Amino acid sequence: MIYDSARWTATLAGRRVLITGAARGIGAALAARLHERGARVALAGLEPDLLASAAAGSGDAPWWTCDVTDRERVRTVVDEAAAALGGLDVVVANAGVAAQMPVVGGDPAVLEQSLRVNVLGVHNTLSAAGPHISHPRGYALTIASLAVAVHLPLLGAYSASKAAAEALGDTLRVELRPWGARAGVAYFAELDTDMTSRGFGTEAATTLSKGTRGGAMSHVAPLKAGIDALERGIARRSRRIVAPWWVAGAMPARAALQPVLERLVQPSLRRALEIARDEHAALTTAQPGSGL
Repeated sequence: MIYDSARWTATLAGRRVLITGAARGIGAALAARLHERGARVALAGLEPDLLASAAAGSGDAPWWTCDVTDRERVRTVVDEAAAALGGLDVVVANAGVAAQMPVVGGDPAVLEQSLRVNVLGVHNTLSAAGPHISHPRGYALTIASLAVAVHLPLLGAYSASKAAAEALGDTLRVELRPWGARAGVAYFAELDTDMTSRGFGTEAATTLSKGTRGGAMSHVAPLKAGIDALERGIARRSRRIVAPWWVAGAMPARAALQPVLERLVQPSLRRALEIARDEHAALTTAQPGSGL
């Protein structure tokens, strides 16, 4: 697809957008891009120094520290962001975490915290923003993952949480329709972000990737591919956003892809699982009070 920045600038100019998980990675890059296109952005996240830097690069955007698992804090931040922007047109529920966790012998705290952030945090965000975006220009976007469709070893907690987030996003799409608002879900393969490098920078993940036939788990796409897709999707208020391009074909082919990937990972899987059970990898973003 030919990339036409002028077209998206005209469409995005003046949009009032709140992005969670905006301190770095997808959130920070998206805030900067939307600001470049004339949108008015507000940022929320956990890391104040990084948030301040991201906000400075997005037109001195207003920003708030916010743990999305704290329902009352999320509601306060959403209301204050809407007040600061003079209303809200778009909310991007981007905050998320990941960590490896073998289903057998893994740390159940990883699953518990993944569900708190990636599911309850998404619900808190969408629920709080819902009244503000319930108008004909409104749009809610949930950031999910290709992991909702293709389930790889070590990623059970992440896949389960993102599948639940997808369900929330799909349900919200139906529920917003009477007000003329729309909702979408974004599905990404691995993009070049801190989350990817931290999540796949473990000894277990490296062992699994090196031993995978054909290098099926080793490809990481540029972050720009995801930000370009998000820019187009938000401008169009799309129901589905994908990046890289081939994810569009992988999603409906999930039933055929799953058994193929299960065979590809077998050569190094046993060793990778043994390592993962002892490695105690941290979450990709440290969470307040979680110990992870």
